[in-house]
Amino acid sequence: MVAFIDAHRDAYGVEPICDLLPIAPSTYYATKAREAEPARRPARTQRDARLREEITRVWRANGRVYGVRKVWRQLMREGIVVARCTVARLMRAEGLRGVVRSARVRTTIPEAVDRPRDLVEREFVASRPNQLWVADFTYVAR
Repeated sequence: MVAFIDAHRDAYGVEPICDLLPIAPSTYYATKAREAEPARRPARTQRDARLREEITRVWRANGRVYGVRKVWRQLMREGIVVARCTVARLMRAEGLRGVVRSARVRTTIPEAVDRPRDLVEREFVASRPNQLWVADFTYVAR
């Protein structure tokens, strides 16, 4: 809304636009003051900005593979006291994720066994009950 007001303030003025939009003029002016002077931003916003830089630095320094827990522990080792949930929130906001190392389940190995003949010839329509039975084994546990 602030960008909209900025675009049209020369033609209509701030207060008339704010009367039509669900925003108080004081909110608009406070937002503009925070943009002009970052020291006026809330303490949490200022701290989050500093922490985002540190989190990104740690994540990049470790091959972009660290997840929330490892980034949090590295920050604690470096003396940066931060809650784990804060690291999770900021990493999520920045789009940073750790690498998930899990074994992929290979369900089909086509070259391993000869395939049975296609007795149905891809016609799965039956004219009467019990004329055609079809089964599909996509995964069989070993």
